[in-house]
Amino acid sequence: MELFFLGTGSGVPSKERNVSSLVLRMLEERGTTWVFDCGEGTQQQILNTTIRPRRIEAIFITHLHGDHIYGLPGLLSSRSFQGGESPVTVYGPRGLKEYIDISLRLSGTHLRYPLYVEEVEEGLLFEDKQFIVEAVRLEHGLESFGYLLKEKDQLGELLPSKLQELGIQPGPLYQQIKSRPETELEDGRIIQRNDVTGPPKKGRKVAILGDTRCLPELAGTLKDFDVLVHEATFAGDQEEMAFNYFHSTVKQAASLAKEAGVRELILNHISSRYQGKAVQQLLDEAREIFPNTTISKDFYQHYISRNH
Repeated sequence: MELFFLGTGSGVPSKERNVSSLVLRMLEERGTTWVFDCGEGTQQQILNTTIRPRRIEAIFITHLHGDHIYGLPGLLSSRSFQGGESPVTVYGPRGLKEYIDISLRLSGTHLRYPLYVEEVEEGLLFEDKQFIVEAVRLEHGLESFGYLLKEKDQLGELLPSKLQELGIQPGPLYQQIKSRPETELEDGRIIQRNDVTGPPKKGRKVAILGDTRCLPELAGTLKDFDVLVHEATFAGDQEEMAFNYFHSTVKQAASLAKEAGVRELILNHISSRYQGKAVQQLLDEAREIFPNTTISKDFYQHYISRNH
């Protein structure tokens, strides 16, 4: 699992930062990519990376402000011309389906793949054998959501030494033993999978929040998450402005990360008023409260390790 930041600015693009778009690559886990927000210019940013639009499986829109959705119709359209044939599901607030339908219809766009649009409410979005994805309501004036990704625990590694102690030599039987809770051997013995595997691999938990006022009450929801991606539009001394514009400061984001006990904090959605040394000052402010903080920048890649 790897976060790939394509656009990390707020409101309008600047020379340093494009508007919001973030990709979660899970090529080893499921061979696909998930996109979070799709501001104007997302396609152009993708051209500077190894990201392949045909691998996109799901797109999550946090809210319907233009700097988070104006690139969406173009990306959906271009995916058809770039070999994308597998289905795509787009999740987001009420009104998203109308926006997509009108954009594609009026532009005469015909997709070559199935497109599904799910307008979300707070709570469970979907669950499969690998992930649970939930939406959490934020506070941004316009309806805004954060997305909570919970990877399920995985089976521990098969321990060949344990199997060989039982007289089971390497071969196809090893995979059979790992794929079943119990396996009966030809001699009648029953092998319990738990007896010949290591401890389970703990699933990773990632929270990607949309634009929002700081919500300290989310600390319990975010408890012990591995990575929190939180907007930090303003410096710490701009709490009043942040509140009035339904945004957060770097100090507020860092305080939430500390209270929740997350492992890593990545600050995102940085106002264009902060350039050069001012960005470092934002980072210093946050690290005074929560040391394991990073400020994202365009094309920043962040590997999410299993650090348990």
